[in-house]
Amino acid sequence: MSDTDEREYEVIVVGGGPAGLQTALYTTRLGHDTVVIDRGGGRAAMMLDTHNVVGVTEDVSGNEFLETGREQIRSYGGEYVRGAVTDVDRRADGRFDVAANDETFVADRVVLAVGFTDVRPDPPLPRTGKGLHYCLHCDAYMFIDRPVYVMGHGDSAAFVAMIMLNFTDEVDILLRGEDPQWSDETDERLRAHPIDVVESEISGMRKSDDGWLEAFEFEDAVGPRPTSSRTESGDGSVRQYRGGFPMYGSEYNSGLAEKVGADLNDDGTVAVDDHGRTSVDGVFAVGDFTPGHNQVPVAMGEGAKAGLAVHMELREFPRSLDDIEENGPVSPDEIPGLGGRIREAAAEFEEARAPPIPETAAEPTAGDDD
Repeated sequence: MSDTDEREYEVIVVGGGPAGLQTALYTTRLGHDTVVIDRGGGRAAMMLDTHNVVGVTEDVSGNEFLETGREQIRSYGGEYVRGAVTDVDRRADGRFDVAANDETFVADRVVLAVGFTDVRPDPPLPRTGKGLHYCLHCDAYMFIDRPVYVMGHGDSAAFVAMIMLNFTDEVDILLRGEDPQWSDETDERLRAHPIDVVESEISGMRKSDDGWLEAFEFEDAVGPRPTSSRTESGDGSVRQYRGGFPMYGSEYNSGLAEKVGADLNDDGTVAVDDHGRTSVDGVFAVGDFTPGHNQVPVAMGEGAKAGLAVHMELREFPRSLDDIEENGPVSPDEIPGLGGRIREAAAEFEEARAPPIPETAAEPTAGDDD
């Protein structure tokens, strides 16, 4: 590929979830040519309703939320490209080549916002968001005083089940034919909580007309629960549930971080400082790919901090004393210190926001009364 085929920017954000879009929003509004390259999908895109984001009501879907973010970035002069990034390499001049859609994108800084993929259990399963949920902190409120399941057989499943007792008194762990793998200490704690552990595999499910889960059918009788009348069938093989949480782990999308040489933590997340800097100079990481809570507001906060850090590294002014001593004072021809694309977008943005010019009142003519 020739140099003329390269698309040059100051910042490339890989991933268009809440963290990536928030990063791009900051870098764009702070005057840096930015492109978001997004393959689509992701946790946020699966949200039927948006929870726990101040100013965003529950009737906003994940896709609507993300599209609003994309429109904001475009309106400020940033770009959004749908495509999968396949490679990231550092050039001899210190910049980065990012390969996507058979094109090469070049930038001074790269921000990885690639997230992870939840391990999905085998069917039968309800639709994501209508009985199958991956975020306890987002969705537990929906299940207050409702029957809930937790799928899984490790420590995380046991702990989520115990946590859900804060919201409802009807909680089951569904082993789905697997043997429990949690520790002896976790087992002792679990037995001290009123939680049913259902060993039988799921053989079917029942859904309401709107698609929400109503009940699971099991291969073997599981019996009634003393505190509930959830058993529907005569043989005790059906239990009612409003919804629940699969706890089978996550697969972090670490391939690009490994290619560029960034350090990873033992759990597969990328190691970052408080502003998203990785061990590789010029490469940042934000969102679910980093350690911490996997929450939309947390991801957005990480994106904002990374965007600010990128700006402080890339901004033209103030010049350092060493630079001034070497190259002299700043020339009027060098300011403002941002690209033409951002300046043009800013002018269009402000023009669109400008209030209409009021019509000039007609001059009175001779003979008109006051």
